[in-house]
Amino acid sequence: MPLRIEETFRDALAGQTGKTGRPLAGMWVCSGSPLVAELCAGSGLDWLLVDAEHSPNGLESILAQLQAIHGYPVHTLVRPPVNDTVLVKQYLDLGVQNLLIPMVNSAAEAEAAVAATRYPPQGVRGVGSALARAARWNRVPDYLARANETISVTVQIESDAAVAAVENILAVDGVDAIFVGPSDLAASMGLLGQQEHPEVRAAVEHCLSAAQAAGKPAGVNAFNPDTARHYLANGANFILVGADVALLARGSEALAAQYIKPSDIQKADDDTPSSY
Repeated sequence: MPLRIEETFRDALAGQTGKTGRPLAGMWVCSGSPLVAELCAGSGLDWLLVDAEHSPNGLESILAQLQAIHGYPVHTLVRPPVNDTVLVKQYLDLGVQNLLIPMVNSAAEAEAAVAATRYPPQGVRGVGSALARAARWNRVPDYLARANETISVTVQIESDAAVAAVENILAVDGVDAIFVGPSDLAASMGLLGQQEHPEVRAAVEHCLSAAQAAGKPAGVNAFNPDTARHYLANGANFILVGADVALLARGSEALAAQYIKPSDIQKADDDTPSSY
């Protein structure tokens, strides 16, 4: 039975004005749980980012989450832990259509990321469609010839070197969008933990302006609502505004604060026998 592949995140960004008329809002999915991923998929958000750089996600858990999310009206991006040709091949064969490649600091690194997603002669992706979910085990007609149409590549700008090279990175054919990570960017600027610092904000805004000039979409990570609105007003086309693990952590803390007095917690600690 012939099957079709869903549209990419590139298609969603290109159709913004016609489909939503607004930037696309998304959240991180970091728990590694297919159940949590499915809960997030039905939230009404435009897109999800399944993270394998700072989260306990391997090939099996990513596959399970792709299957859990499939069928919901949401676009899924997956971030590998590193810009690596072998990992990218494995992610694509799993059926990942939209990649967010971390720590891309130069045009050469962006070119390598794109090449990893392309079959020869355009790139270096290994051919294994008959064995892979990407082609639904060769049930997708003409997958090898059309594979490029089914994949989007977003590269992450998260260092001062990347900011300096952002125009060259944006000029790489096959880079569909850039995504700015203010946390690592701040660290690279000697401002660890200061994502709201004026110099960091200025660097983010420079990237947004460069993307507008290049005619490519740009996104940014911003959990602070005021910061998110600021970047949206400055041209961000897509944004991440929360994370599953952060929502659970803050929500559970709020429940504890509502029903348990700090003095009760201290008393419980005092009553706990020491193991030393």
